[in-house]
Amino acid sequence: MKRISHLFRRRLLSAIPVLLIVIAGSFLLLELAPGDAADAYLLSIGGGDPALVQALRQSYGLEGSAISRLWLYLSSLARFDLGWSVIFNRPVGDLVLERLPTTLWLMGSAVTLAFTLGSMLGIVAGARPASWWDRLLSTGSLALYAVPGFWLGLVLIVIFSVQLRWFPTSGLETIASGKQGLARARDIAWHLALPVASLGLLYLALFLRLMRAGMAEAWRQDYALAARARGLGPVRIAIFHIARNALLPLVTMLGLQAASMLGGSVVIESVFAIPGFGRLAHEAVAGRDAPLLTGIILVSAILVIFVNLLVDMAYAALDPRVGANEARA
Repeated sequence: MKRISHLFRRRLLSAIPVLLIVIAGSFLLLELAPGDAADAYLLSIGGGDPALVQALRQSYGLEGSAISRLWLYLSSLARFDLGWSVIFNRPVGDLVLERLPTTLWLMGSAVTLAFTLGSMLGIVAGARPASWWDRLLSTGSLALYAVPGFWLGLVLIVIFSVQLRWFPTSGLETIASGKQGLARARDIAWHLALPVASLGLLYLALFLRLMRAGMAEAWRQDYALAARARGLGPVRIAIFHIARNALLPLVTMLGLQAASMLGGSVVIESVFAIPGFGRLAHEAVAGRDAPLLTGIILVSAILVIFVNLLVDMAYAALDPRVGANEARA
């Protein structure tokens, strides 16, 4: 326990400079990008005179140098103020708190589906390498991983929403349904079924292949041969000896895929018209809303760091060697 807590503190301290780099880098990159919120507004209304442009830039806080505005932004962050959204005319923090839970439900459900089912099917495929089960699951996972996420979402909509009419085509819940409590939770789960399947199935294929490859390699290790020599059955060896060691690469990949899954939610939320965090990022880019987009990048970085922190703790719990040198230092 001391080893894990020491590792947690070390990883948490190392996350601070990463966040500072993300904040400064994203702010300066947005400054270098062509166009701003004033340009987006003028484009939507068909143009305007220079006086209107100057008034918009002043009201949006776009005057002054980039360094001065970066300092003001960092000062606001020190007060836990993410700024003011130009296109929504609301605090960025309120928008994030409003949209983030939806994306967390979507990502959490997709991760649970992908990791649980992918590892279980990987154990089935890797229990007997080169068997027909192994070849069937490996081929199917490769074909599934090659499918684009948006195309898979559209196919699921056509089959299960348009033709079979089992699930709704879009939205987070039934509009003006008046449902509360458990009835509303079931309605939201019903709406999220296809988006979760679209996002989770792609990563399920990745976890399945990693688990299968790890188990196929682990069968040739000395501890597996020793377990066979002791007369243990193949099922017991596969579950209690092989699977635990093969699970380590999956845990590592889970942290690496956190950022890409958060980016994938942008596409899935757009396809299914879900008002989540990813769709908010799309709206911020379309409206050239730099404060909102910077806040989204910052919160996304915090989420990725938090997920990787949990992954490091899980890895340390599975492998006693992780963090042992740091604890002795």
